[in-house]
Amino acid sequence: MTEFDPARCAFVASAAMAGAAAAAAPAFAQSGQSGGSNAPMTRQAADFPKPPYPKQEQPWPGLAQKMDPRPDHGEETYQGTGRLTGKRALITGGDSGIGRAAAIAFAKEGADVAICYLPEEEPDAEEVKQVVEKAGRKFAAFPGDLRDKEYTTALPGRAVEALGGLDILVNNAAYQKWVPGLEDLSDEQFDQTMKTNLYAMFWLTKAALPHLNSGAAIINTSSEVAASAPEILIDYSMTKAAILLFTKTMAKQLGSRGIRVNAVTPGPIWTPLQVTGGQKPENIPNFGSSTPVGRAGQPVELAPLYVALADPAFSYSTGQVFGATGGDAQPGV
Repeated sequence: MTEFDPARCAFVASAAMAGAAAAAAPAFAQSGQSGGSNAPMTRQAADFPKPPYPKQEQPWPGLAQKMDPRPDHGEETYQGTGRLTGKRALITGGDSGIGRAAAIAFAKEGADVAICYLPEEEPDAEEVKQVVEKAGRKFAAFPGDLRDKEYTTALPGRAVEALGGLDILVNNAAYQKWVPGLEDLSDEQFDQTMKTNLYAMFWLTKAALPHLNSGAAIINTSSEVAASAPEILIDYSMTKAAILLFTKTMAKQLGSRGIRVNAVTPGPIWTPLQVTGGQKPENIPNFGSSTPVGRAGQPVELAPLYVALADPAFSYSTGQVFGATGGDAQPGV
């Protein structure tokens, strides 16, 4: 989710990270291939596209279905095992990217799913609906703008009405736009970034609390830029660092209520966020190439982390930061 030539920072691994990896393992089959140069980590990883990617731009907010190559959200590749049977989830930005991958994985794990998204993203949301309903789960769609407090604070209640309850909240939607320097960062862009990335998370979490019982989970999407901010993503990086502190504070406040709060810090993930102004257009062809893995991640590769953090089996993991960065540094915990 960044421009990838940032200075590397010290990596502080979370002890819970290893547990997340182990818990997520059933989602993907391991490759039987032997080691060697450029060996894929899994059979699935061998099929993911690598740079250079085609040059492309879309007007904001963009559509995943118009990207080349199309991102893999797990429509065919994610295999569920019933880990979230009976759960009800609300996911912001669930039409595409990481939010869509979480929505699809949750449904395949047995959860009913509600998503919110901008009205312009309806074509992508319709594809999510088809996958969720094919998995035999309830689906609810709430188009709107998270910068609208009235719309955002009403979402938890609408999800409860549609799904019969709420067990999982995923604060995922974000706005990202690169600027050459601080002089080019307008008040309007700064306001849009803050309201989409922070105000909405604050409003939504607060509104969801009356509906969340012991055993519920809140998952916040941060980013590796919280540790190594690119110079072109000033406002976006600020919000992603704030999300980590919000996560830690909420984990302390809600621990006694049996509600877990964790964060995920993605690296460079192939989503519409990148081709709609999140990156310089000239950086798109080599997006993610400087990671140790050598490519951008696919949204489906984040799905197992979100499933693990929503799974009641992770009952002792709260206030944690879980990375999926392709080997890049992630924020210390």
